[in-house]
Amino acid sequence: MRGIEGVGFVDLTPVQEESIPLALMGRDVAAQAQTGTGKTAAFLITLFTRLLKNPPSAKGAPRALIIAPTRELVVQICADAEALGANCPFKVQAIFGGVDYEKQRRALQGGVDVIVATPGRLIDYVKQNVFTLRHVEALVIDEADRMFDMGFIRDLRYILRKLPPFEKRQTMLFSATLSHRVMELAYEFMNLAEKVSIEPDQVTAELVEQIVYHVARREKFPLLLGLLKKETEDVRVMVFVNTKREGEHLSGRLQMNDYKVAYLSGDIVQKKRLRIVENFKAGKLNFLVATDVASRGLHIDNVTHVINYDLPQDAEDYVHRIGRTARAGAKGKSISFADEDLAYFLPDIEEYIGQKIPSTIPRDEDLCHDYKRGVPHKKKPPVEKRVGSSKPRPPRRRRPGGKPRPNSGR
Repeated sequence: MRGIEGVGFVDLTPVQEESIPLALMGRDVAAQAQTGTGKTAAFLITLFTRLLKNPPSAKGAPRALIIAPTRELVVQICADAEALGANCPFKVQAIFGGVDYEKQRRALQGGVDVIVATPGRLIDYVKQNVFTLRHVEALVIDEADRMFDMGFIRDLRYILRKLPPFEKRQTMLFSATLSHRVMELAYEFMNLAEKVSIEPDQVTAELVEQIVYHVARREKFPLLLGLLKKETEDVRVMVFVNTKREGEHLSGRLQMNDYKVAYLSGDIVQKKRLRIVENFKAGKLNFLVATDVASRGLHIDNVTHVINYDLPQDAEDYVHRIGRTARAGAKGKSISFADEDLAYFLPDIEEYIGQKIPSTIPRDEDLCHDYKRGVPHKKKPPVEKRVGSSKPRPPRRRRPGGKPRPNSGR
């Protein structure tokens, strides 16, 4: 309770109101819940309550397991767990790839209470018998639909078979949609799960002001700059694109025009991704260009604007994207660009969220015509050329001693 008060939670969200009472009674729960609706707090409060009431069955063995599809989501769940469980005697450990392998291994061997993990590295440690899952009392599967989309379902089934049988543990499953394949997983590995579903009119945040600009593709960047120049107060903006190539290009153009911006995609190494997110949270960056790898699992306070530079092709992705703003009772704004290639996806989005999004056509004064063209060029390493030849010389092989091998003269 002191942890809940410490983070300032007062009112229950719809998914919390329906799932927490069931879970506190020990029932398994399969809940439809979008990112940003309070599902993380729902399962953490339930999980910590259960662990506090029941003594551990084995010293040092993990008592609870939370599985999430992305590294960013794992990091965020751990941060929420540390805040809500600040007064609880539990050790929470994140497990995911891209960071120090031995450090995580030693932490597991030293004993943990709660593991928050992506499937891949977790399975690696399980196969090496670094720890056992035989004493897990509670399991949480977060964003189950995303597990299917990212190809983790085989890994997830492997982990579930290493756990105690479902009648000897409590399981909570959260998913953006309770599709047939998600419910099939629930029927196989859960104990008569209670189904919790949030109505479509509760899908998008009520405090998000939404607008769509019907704009030509070539005018999207001038419109973006024009809208940003009109913002007089401090802003924290997430700009979403559909492809990595577009993300790299857009972030480069914004940098050319003196915006503090970083680009986030799945190809960026984990340490750099975490550093970018931390800089954005700390306000060192005002703008974050991202593909949909960042639309789920990032809980960043005070994001003032979400801009769909590319309108998403999947209606669910639209909901996840705009869920980055208007969090925890704050207000936010969602601006979407519907160009001639992507406007066809707008009707499906409006049908999914159950409302018509206000739309307009930009005026000339909305566009910024005075901006720097081009993108920053990456410096290429100098290439040694052969004398009398336009072809670059291949790198000279070195002997083990470090000296170059002499040319053969051919």
